[in-house]
Amino acid sequence: MLATDDQILNEAEAWKRAGRQVAVATVIETWGSAPRPVGSHLVIDGEGNFLGSVSGGCVEGEVITQALDVIADATPRMLEFGVADETAWRVGLSCGGRIRVFVEPVT
Repeated sequence: MLATDDQILNEAEAWKRAGRQVAVATVIETWGSAPRPVGSHLVIDGEGNFLGSVSGGCVEGEVITQALDVIADATPRMLEFGVADETAWRVGLSCGGRIRVFVEPVT
């Protein structure tokens, strides 16, 4: 069962309190068909452990990879995936929609 957004954010806080490096990815915009609604979260730690979902499929893998970079350099990133984007085909978002995901370090 997918955790609720509150559970995901509570887990991010708990991971941070436990000394883990943490980033949170949030769906901030969608167009057309999108698997997860605006406000959906994915929390990632420095070891690549994660909880939640911003899209499903291979997009999650790309978001996790980018989150690890965000953790390493403490610089937030805006990611966009869509059917017209060459990256979207590579990571598997072929549903006809687009999503924008903001990834930020938890400090």
